Formats: sequence, structure tokens, C-alpha cells
Amino acid sequence: MLASVTHSPSRIRELFPGVITATMVGVTAQFLSEHYGAPAMLMALLLGLALNFLSEDGSKTAPGIGFTARTVLRLGVALLGVRISVEMLGALGPRLIALTVAGVGATILCGLVLARLAGRDWRFGLLTGGSVAICGASAAMAISAILPKHEKSERDLVFTVLAVTVLSTVAMVVYPMISRAFGFSALESGVFLGGTIHDVAQVVGAGFSVSQEAGETSTLVKLIRVSMLAPVVLIASLVIRAGGIASEGQRPPLLPGFVVSFIALAMLNSLGLIPEALADFAAGLSRWALLISIAAVGIKTSLARMLEVGPLAIGLLVIETLFIGTFVLTGLHILE
Repeated sequence: MLASVTHSPSRIRELFPGVITATMVGVTAQFLSEHYGAPAMLMALLLGLALNFLSEDGSKTAPGIGFTARTVLRLGVALLGVRISVEMLGALGPRLIALTVAGVGATILCGLVLARLAGRDWRFGLLTGGSVAICGASAAMAISAILPKHEKSERDLVFTVLAVTVLSTVAMVVYPMISRAFGFSALESGVFLGGTIHDVAQVVGAGFSVSQEAGETSTLVKLIRVSMLAPVVLIASLVIRAGGIASEGQRPPLLPGFVVSFIALAMLNSLGLIPEALADFAAGLSRWALLISIAAVGIKTSLARMLEVGPLAIGLLVIETLFIGTFVLTGLHILE
């Protein structure tokens, strides 16, 4: 124990340059988002890509950037649990909850099938399908954390985060017009927007642009999709363990610690044991942790390598986005 305490100051000194660099990139991205309206995640990623040289071997910032991209990311995902509660599920009713959950499962399967047809690795299919199905960049980072690593892992993650953020921003503008064209009620608009748009921020923006009720419903539906993150990661971990698929011959944990924390916080929140002020603080901390960690992931990734993904991968994500949109629209039509 004494040894660990003795070594901790040197470890902090080693990590500090990289952590503070990623933090500054995240703060800059937030500033640009607030003043120019661009998505903060997208800004953090693009700024990070421009600073790729800071993650080169031998750089003083490399250890801290690696730590931020891995550990801070998992902290951010874990803290998402404070936004989930059982109470919110009852507000929608079983049929709309079933439609939302079915959309998540069907989109992940769509991603796996499309990846196979396109000759891509199953990991890419799960990564893209899960990010589109659940909660965009946050889901991509959580799923990436439990996937067996390979030489293109970080490239695929950055590409997925970049693509889903752009697609989500487009959807935020286009989908409210689609809901009006279909003559949806506020409830139906909320279910459509919350059930199809990738990122939480864009769901909120789209929902409240329609009406107050649509905004509240879309946020609720989106949080139900976010709550699917834990079961999806658990099932993926079980399949990976059962198949003995892992990087460096190591089996992944049955349920990663950050997912256990996510579930525990969701349960505590459901029981009303987390004060509202503390929940708001944790939700804000989660958003900052994810923003800073995606900046670090961007810094670790070479833009030239990311461009190797190719147009086929872009098409795959676009099709997945169209798939979940069509699925939810069809479901709403059937449930009318």
C-alpha cells in the first residue's frame, strides 16, 4: 500500500500533461458549441484529430491522453446511469416501450448483417449498429471499450463517432419536418424523434422545436434507448467470452465495472436515493467526461488512417440510420 502511495505522485505527474491537454480541447469544443451552435462532441473530435502529433510515442502528453481516452471515458458512461429510472418507463406505456426496445435490437442486427454483406468485421457492425440504435457517440465509446482490440479499433471508433454526430445533426433539422408532414400528434412526434435520432442533445433540440410535450416525450424515449446500453454491453460481453474472442488472448470481464456502476446508479435513482441536485451534478460530470475523452480519442487517431475506412462504411451508417427511422415510422403507423 505504501508503495502505491509513493508511486502515485509520479503517476499523476506522468498523466497530467495529457489529461490537461484533452480537457482544454474539450473546453474549447464546448465554447465553440455554445457560441457557434456546432455539436460539442463533433468539435472535440475534429480539434483532437488536428492534434494527433501529441499522442506520438515519446510525447509527454501520450500517457495522459491514453488514460483519458480509456478511463475517463468509462467514468462518463457509468455516470449516465443517474438519468435512468424505472418510473420513466411507466409514462409511455408498454406498446411504445416495446417499439423503442425493438428498434434498438433490430438496428443492431441490421448493423451486423450489413457489416457481413459489406465484408467488414463483426466488431464494426456492432459498433456502428449499437451507436445508431442506442445513443450515438456515448454508445460507440461504451461498446468500443468491451470489444476485442485490433489495430484499427481507434480508427473505427473515431469514424463512428464522427459519422453518427453528423447524421444526428442532420436528423435534428430534417426529422421534425418529417413528423409534421405525417401529421403526427405531439406524443407521436416525441416517440419518432426520441426513437430515431442518435445523440441526446440533438433529440432535445428536435423535440422542443416541435412543442413542449413533444420535447418531453422525445427525451423520455431517448433515455429508454440509453437504458438499453447496459443489457447490450452485457450480451455482447457474454457472446465474446463464450466465443473466446479477445485481444491478446484475454477474456473480457463478464460485465465491465463501468456497466456495473451504470446499473447501480440507475437502481439508486429508481429508488429515489439520489438527490436531484446530486443527479444533476453527476449528469453534468458525465457529459464533460465524455466530451474530454472523445477529444483524447481524436488526438490518438490519425486522420489519414481514418480516411481509410472508405465510402462503403459511410453508406453502412447511413443505411442503419434510415433503417431505424423507417422501423419506428412503421411501428407508429401500425400502433395508430
